[in-house]
Order: sequence, then structure tokens, then C-alpha cells
Amino acid sequence: MSVVLHVTGRVLAGPEDVRDELWVLDGRVTYDRPSSAARDIRTVTGWAMPGLVDAHCHVGLDAHGAVDAATSEKQAITDRDAGTLLIRDAGSPADTRWIDERDDLPKIIRAGRHIARTRRYIRNYAHEIEPADLVAYVAQEARRGDGWVKLVGDWLDRGMGDLAACWPRAEVEAAIAEAHRLGARVTAHCFAEDSLRDLVEAGIDCIEHATGLTEDTIPLFAERGVAIVPTLVNIATFPRLAAGGEAKFPRWADHMRRLHERRYDTVRAAYDAGVPVFVGTDAGGSLAHGLVAAEVAELVRAGIPALEALSATSWGARAWLGRPALEEGAPADLVVYDQDPRADVRVLAAPRRVIVNGRVIE
Repeated sequence: MSVVLHVTGRVLAGPEDVRDELWVLDGRVTYDRPSSAARDIRTVTGWAMPGLVDAHCHVGLDAHGAVDAATSEKQAITDRDAGTLLIRDAGSPADTRWIDERDDLPKIIRAGRHIARTRRYIRNYAHEIEPADLVAYVAQEARRGDGWVKLVGDWLDRGMGDLAACWPRAEVEAAIAEAHRLGARVTAHCFAEDSLRDLVEAGIDCIEHATGLTEDTIPLFAERGVAIVPTLVNIATFPRLAAGGEAKFPRWADHMRRLHERRYDTVRAAYDAGVPVFVGTDAGGSLAHGLVAAEVAELVRAGIPALEALSATSWGARAWLGRPALEEGAPADLVVYDQDPRADVRVLAAPRRVIVNGRVIE
């Protein structure tokens, strides 16, 4: 006799598609009541929605580089217990493929390892290379990843004393074309303004952080359909970072403060222009895991309507990443809350039940 899960109350199959119930049979969603009565039925009641998406997360990484499997597992469990059941891992030097064999952990879409300019990124994180090798390394990571490649588009240039673009235009164009030929999309870490136009005109698919967007580049993003993942919970650390580096790099520190000060206006202007916006926390590195609810709240604070902010971590984000939500036959990855998260996104911070592959996590 197999166990059937019955989810009742209100099921948010889509932003406006609200149903009274769903069933979970053999780890899959169905809206048809199972015919056999000889089953053990467990009922969960509340407001259910697809497992949340963190579209910028780093499992297997801490402030010093790759971590061991036990630490990676703790990171994945922390995200899971916060309701994050789909992660786009935006760069990690660790091998976390073993997570794919676990039916109690989030599903991960990997971007391989960061690709950065020599001595222009955090130590032990990235392949650090020069422009002549960019195409080869992008091809390598496209084959290793799950349909994404991650570039470091800008970083502190110590000679200039400020943020600066890392790659010449011609090499970026060739690298992105190669990734697309291999069936991978490309994203890039970008804090500042200078690298954005070249990356977008070269065909990039997404920009992480995107604090350097301006009234000149926002229309270009909208026209090309280039998504952004603002990671506002990470951008909140800019004043602290600026204070720590001001003595040595005052120009950079001032720039970081200005990017921070206009962060909400930047995100809202991008959203208003039609730029796709998705939820990402930048967990890993120096930031804690399990912050997805805080990031959704930050998007709302920036002026994005609550329903759109929810979509950016659920229905819309899953569609963007090519993964199902709560349609018939989809893996039963869902989160259940006591109240309607559409009415108040702060509800996301307190899941009542987390269900992974039809399994209720106790």
C-alpha cells in the first residue's frame, strides 16, 4: 500500500490559477483523485505554491573557496527548509553532483565554475584566465554545467582603483556565441556600468546584481530581453565593503556607496521598462543560505508588485529556467503556508510544510 499525499486548502498553481486541492502520487503532482481506496492518505492543509527558486546561489562555496560535502549538505538543507527547492548555482568550484542523487534536497541547475580575469576576482573561486583563453574556458564550463555559464564581467582594477570591465568586446562576443552553439546560456557578475552594453550587445542572457544599470542601458536590456537577478540582500553589504576598502581604494568605495544608494530605484526602473527580474540571494561565499524570503521582500520594497515578486521566485522563475511548477505530472516540489503569500510576501519566511519529490520534510 503506497502513501498518497492530499494537499487541501488553496493551491496556487499559477498567479491567478487557484485550486482547492492537489494529490501527490509516486512523487508527482496530479489533480485527479487516485482511484484506489486501498491507500494510506496523508493530508496537508494550507496555502500551497511551487517550491521557491533561488536563481543566484552557491552551494559548495564559502568565503575561502570550495567546501566539503558535509558543509554543502548543510547549505542545501538550509535552503530547502526555507522553501527553496530549485537553485541556479551561479558558480562554484565544488563538485555537488552527488546532490542530484538525493530525493530530499533541492534540485540544482549549475553554471559550472566562475570564469574571471587573472587576479580580478575572489581568490579560489574562479578559473582566472586572460582574454585569449576565454572561448576555450566558456566551452569547457558549458559542457560541465547544466545549461549555464558564469562570467565575471567586472571587478576592482587595482591600477585604476575602481570597478572596471574585465573582457574586450571581441572576446566576449566569441565566447557567448560558443556557449550558445553548445546550448548554454551565459550570465555575468556585474556591479558597475561600463561592461553592460558590450555584454548585452554581445548576446548575453542574464546579468547578476546589475547595480550599474542606467537610463541608457535599461532600454537595451528590455529590447533584448536580458534578465537581471538583483541580489538585493547582497547589495545591502556594499556600505560595509566600502568602509573596509576605503583607505586603499577611495574611488572604488565611493562608487560602491553610490551603487548601493540607488539600488531600489535601479531595480524598479528596470522592472518598469519590462526587464525580466528574478529572485537570487547570492548565498554562499560570505552570505548565509536560506534568505529567499528576505530577497522577495526586498524586491517588494524596491517597488515591484507583490504578485510579480512572488512569480520571480516561483512560477515565472521556473518557466525562465525551463522547470515545471505545479502542473499535472510535475515533480511534487511545493511549500505550504498558513496564509496567502500573495497578500503579504513576509509569509514566505515561515513555511508550514516543505515537500520535496512528494516527501514531507519533518
